[in-house]
Amino acid sequence: MFEQLGLIGCGLMGGSFALAMKRAGLVKRIIGYSKSPTTTERAQQLGVIDSQAPSALMAVSNSDLVLLAIPVAATEATLKAIRHLVTPQTLVMDVGSTKSDVVAAAQRSLRDHVGSFVPAHPITGREVSGVEHAEAELYSGRQVILTPTDATEPDHVERAEALWKALGCRVKRMTPQEHDSAFAAVSHLPHLLAFAMMHSISMQPEADDYLSLAGPGFRDFTRIAASDPKMWRDVLRSNREEVLGQAALFREALRELEQAMQADGDQQLEALIGEASSTRGKWRMGAQRKSASS
Repeated sequence: MFEQLGLIGCGLMGGSFALAMKRAGLVKRIIGYSKSPTTTERAQQLGVIDSQAPSALMAVSNSDLVLLAIPVAATEATLKAIRHLVTPQTLVMDVGSTKSDVVAAAQRSLRDHVGSFVPAHPITGREVSGVEHAEAELYSGRQVILTPTDATEPDHVERAEALWKALGCRVKRMTPQEHDSAFAAVSHLPHLLAFAMMHSISMQPEADDYLSLAGPGFRDFTRIAASDPKMWRDVLRSNREEVLGQAALFREALRELEQAMQADGDQQLEALIGEASSTRGKWRMGAQRKSASS
C-alpha cells in the first residue's frame, strides 16, 4: 500500500494507472499534475485523482510513489524539476515507449537520486488519448518491461515489479538497449509503416474512393496510424537509429517480394508468403499460450 501517488501527466496512460491503483486498493491518495490545468481539473472531476497540484514538484511532495506519464521528450526537464523532493524512499517510474534516452535523462537529472528511478514500459494503449478515455482495465493482463540499470536500487525494482503484478500485469526485465532494439522491430517500425501507408493513400486523388472500399484487413493494418502524433513523433525521434535499422531490413524484405513478383517467380513468391504466414502463426500460438498461463 502506498500513501500517496504523485501523478505527473493525467492523460490516458496516467489516468488509467491511477484508476487501476484505486481499484486494486494500492494507494490511499492521488495528487495529479498536468501541463494543461484543464486536464488536471477534468481528471479530478472524473474521480481519477483526488486533488490537483500546481506544479510537478508539488505533485511529488509527500508522495512515496511518482509516475511520469508524459511524452518521452519531456522526461529530463520534468525529472530535473522534481529531483529536490525525491527521497531514497520514493519510487519513481515512467511509462515511456523508449528507454535508453529516458535512462540517460534520469542520470543527468536525478543525479544522486537516480537509484529511485525504475524505468517502465507497459505494453498497452489505445488510439485515442485524454483522461476521458482512461480505464482501470487498460493494464490488466498486459506485459510491462522494466529496464533497471546498475544504479537502480534493487529494493525499488522489487517494489515496482510487485506493484505491476498486483495490477494484473506480466513483468519482464531487460536492459534499456535490449528494449529499444526489440521495440523498434515490433512496435516503432509498425507504427511508421502504418503512418506511411495512410500518407501514401491520402496523396492520391482517388483517396476517398479507395478508402470507401477498405475492409477489415485494411482497418486492422492501419489501426495504429490513428495514434497520438506528438507522442509518436517523440518516440520515433528518440529511437531513431534502431528504427532506421529496422526500416532498412524491411526495405530489403519488400524488395525481395517485389523481385519475385517482377520475375513471375510464383514458387519464390509463394515461399516468401508462406514463411511470413508460418512465422505469424507460430507467434500467435505462443502469445495465446502465454496469455492462457498468466
